[in-house]
Amino acid sequence: MTQLWVVVPAYNEAARITATLDALAAQTDLDFTLLVVDNNSLDATTGAVRAFAARAPMPVHLIVEPEKGVGCAVDTGFRHAIAAGATLLARTDADCLPCPGWIAAARAALLARPGFVAGRLTARDDEHGPLGRAAFRFVVAVASAFGRLRPANRGAEFLAPYRMHAGNNMAITASLYEACGGMPRRPSPTDRTFLNRVRRSTAAITRSRAMVVANSTRRLRAYGLRGAARWYLDRGSGELTPDPR
Repeated sequence: MTQLWVVVPAYNEAARITATLDALAAQTDLDFTLLVVDNNSLDATTGAVRAFAARAPMPVHLIVEPEKGVGCAVDTGFRHAIAAGATLLARTDADCLPCPGWIAAARAALLARPGFVAGRLTARDDEHGPLGRAAFRFVVAVASAFGRLRPANRGAEFLAPYRMHAGNNMAITASLYEACGGMPRRPSPTDRTFLNRVRRSTAAITRSRAMVVANSTRRLRAYGLRGAARWYLDRGSGELTPDPR
């Protein structure tokens, strides 16, 4: 029997995480367990999660990962879920809004082709106007094209072509997660390193256009177009904080 767990890493997201949790509660497929991994927040994030858990339509677990870094929180969460019996894993972030069919699409994609699946990103419509959302799409498109051309992402050791994915919209089988070595335990950015670990382990990498998450654009506001492009090009945050709250 397949057991699907959704892992949501969170750090100081008291103001936003309830909207994310409500989006998960509104899924057309509610046959999953939700695990929030609090990365030692200094605000009321855990209180918001506990309040949601009291009314949630699915089982909700909350654990704390004191080691700083989204990679640490995600890896701890995925391994906790696997130890509890998860066979399918999905992840989004505490500032994102999964569309109602997100879980159903992730499950369908992994059952059709067990391995790794990446979904489609859109920009949240409550943070920027049309120009800001267009800028977000542009930055993501440039980063995706750069990733395909980047020499470090090309080589005989990879079993599938490189196509950029977002860690906040992905799903993977538990067996593949363990086989590839898991998420790098470090602060962001982690997505490219993780995807390349997956690509060294399997060719079963698919994309699902039905698996949609509305992504926060606050990094664009905090960094500006050039700084946000640097981040999505996996160049880090430079002199800026990697945590733009």
